[in-house]
Amino acid sequence: MGKSESQMDIVEKSAKSGKKSWNFVAIGLAVLLLLMTCAVVALVILYASSRAARIIQNMDPTADPCKDFYQYACGGWLNRHVIPETSSRYSIFDILRDELEIILKGVLETSDQGDREAFQKAKILYKSCMNESLIERRGSLPLLEALTMVGDWPVASADWNKTKEPNWSMEEKLSIMNSKFNKRVLIDMFVWNDDRDSSRHIIYIDQPSLGMPSRDYYFNGGNYQRVREAYLQFMITVAKMIREDKNMSRDDSFVQEEMAKVMELETEIANATTPAEERHDVTLLYNKMTLKELQEKFALNVSEFNWTFFIQGVMSSVSIQVDPEEELVVYGMPYLQELKAIISKYSASTIQNYLIWRLVIDRVSSLSRRFKDARASYRKALYGTTLEEARWRECVSYVNNNMENALGAMYVRETFAGESKRMVRDLIDKIREAFIETLDELQWMDEASKEKAREKAMAIKEQIGYPDYILEDQNEKLDQEYTNLNFSEHNYFENILENLRAGAQKSLKKLREKVDQDIWIIGAAVVNAFYSPNRNQIVFPAGILQPPFFSKHQPQALNFGGIGMVIGHEITHGFDDNGRNFDRDGNMFDWWSNFSAMHFKEQSRCMVYQYGNYTWDLAGGQNVSGISTLGENIADNGGVRQAYKAYLKWLEREGKEPKLPGLNLSHKQLFFLNFAQVWCGSYRPEYASQSIKTDVHSPLKYRVMGSLQNFEAFSEVFHCKKGTAMHPAEKCRVW
Repeated sequence: MGKSESQMDIVEKSAKSGKKSWNFVAIGLAVLLLLMTCAVVALVILYASSRAARIIQNMDPTADPCKDFYQYACGGWLNRHVIPETSSRYSIFDILRDELEIILKGVLETSDQGDREAFQKAKILYKSCMNESLIERRGSLPLLEALTMVGDWPVASADWNKTKEPNWSMEEKLSIMNSKFNKRVLIDMFVWNDDRDSSRHIIYIDQPSLGMPSRDYYFNGGNYQRVREAYLQFMITVAKMIREDKNMSRDDSFVQEEMAKVMELETEIANATTPAEERHDVTLLYNKMTLKELQEKFALNVSEFNWTFFIQGVMSSVSIQVDPEEELVVYGMPYLQELKAIISKYSASTIQNYLIWRLVIDRVSSLSRRFKDARASYRKALYGTTLEEARWRECVSYVNNNMENALGAMYVRETFAGESKRMVRDLIDKIREAFIETLDELQWMDEASKEKAREKAMAIKEQIGYPDYILEDQNEKLDQEYTNLNFSEHNYFENILENLRAGAQKSLKKLREKVDQDIWIIGAAVVNAFYSPNRNQIVFPAGILQPPFFSKHQPQALNFGGIGMVIGHEITHGFDDNGRNFDRDGNMFDWWSNFSAMHFKEQSRCMVYQYGNYTWDLAGGQNVSGISTLGENIADNGGVRQAYKAYLKWLEREGKEPKLPGLNLSHKQLFFLNFAQVWCGSYRPEYASQSIKTDVHSPLKYRVMGSLQNFEAFSEVFHCKKGTAMHPAEKCRVW
């Protein structure tokens, strides 16, 4: 009987003395193999059951998927989850981040004598943050010492006008804030890749951030006014506390008067900034000039503000010299034109009060409890939260944000499956291919522009999971990243200042360095994904490569609907209203024909109107900004299309997938269901009011609704009749 008989022949030719024991071994191996097979089958069933249970629990099967697919997909999740008192928003993303932080807490609190230097420093930083008793005993002392480095706080200083003002220099104070505290106030000066030459770095000058999340908080009524009032009271309270700690009288009327001037100044600054909706065309923002030309255009009239003195003051911290011919890019031209008139109206003490306030507000969370209590009313008005985060979460988050590669290495060693990299790279290849094939469907784009788009898509570089070197014990690169950091378990505040200084210097040093195209722009322990237009690069950290986005154990319908959509989303960012301005090498360059550019804008306008007509009741009945969210909406719509197209091709090659138990849904339906469920979440009204003004993403519900209302394949799969809410007659499509 061929092969079987041959195998039997081999066994029967064994020595007689071993024949009986060999049969026992064979039986034992067979039993073991059977048990292992049963275990694998049981594990597969267990994974399938858990995936099915998660999906079923999240759903609201009573909802009509053709009327409100978000409620159908997420209604169960929304009913089961209450926003924690510590959170302004709660979503699938937030749950995954919470779980990730638990893992990081475990590794940070584990002592290991064999830890490499980077891990040791991360654990020291964490311990210093957790040392609340010492932080309480030190009170405001660390802050008071830091303020002397920037010329003190006039509102909490005796005779500041006599002792400090005569030698006060705005250029000097701004440069100290920037280089020593990584705080850019009044003028945002930073070093980044030159948009028009991605191989080099350049100095940028832009309008600054504000003390509150957006300019709307300074002018609008309703919740914005409540936040504004709480913000001013927060200023006043902290100033009084600092005066008390310096054994000065409270002098309530003086403090209120001084901080009211600060509020007035910041309101004028906010008014001078250009709204986010008007800053979407990066080609219009980019204005290259020399330092000499900057001085001639924007003297600012503060004893003729010396731009060279300011910029040289910043760059001297990293031993870099600039001269009048140094090139820089000015993004905030309209703001600088207004700034001269604003600062000429205010005294040195008011400007200094403002600079110090912006430093103080960032450091409140690293001081004693009484300072956090002073912030409580402002936090409640701004976020709707009534409780502070658990201390350990605050500390884990801080260490991860400031030592991302060290924490990334710890996280990956603890949890990340190595084969995930290969599997995700395969998904990227499939979805990139789907994007390129999709170009042939577009009638609004001519062939010359399509060819350029193909070239750019093929040139997109991917980074998956983590940079390899962070796991290489013999590679000193990870430890070298933190060589200049010297932490103490007893000095949390000073450790923060170390990080701020190191962060500023790391960025500023790049001015004379060639751009490293292989550098990771984010750490591994992050639940998110990224696209960089300057690098034409997509990044998928290890933190997002987990269920419900991705797992080797879940059906491919869920993987394509989860991480597949995210991959498509990031690829499409290379071709959204911002990314389309950059070529395959990350240079700002117009590679579009006039015909294609004109029609891109027409196609985009449809989405601007579509999303702009969504009214968000939770945000006080405000409409979503179709302009501010356009790039993300284009990416969402393109991402789900490409992922679905790639999934259909996978089905053609691989055949049908086994059904999940308890779910009477096709795998095509599961694709859309998982896509929707990764966006399950809810907001507090206070945060909704903030998000609608500051977030470039649409609210979670409308990310799902908008993308699927535009996608014919969704309507076909769920049998939605034309004219229903999820199958409108008019659909928008860019990619």
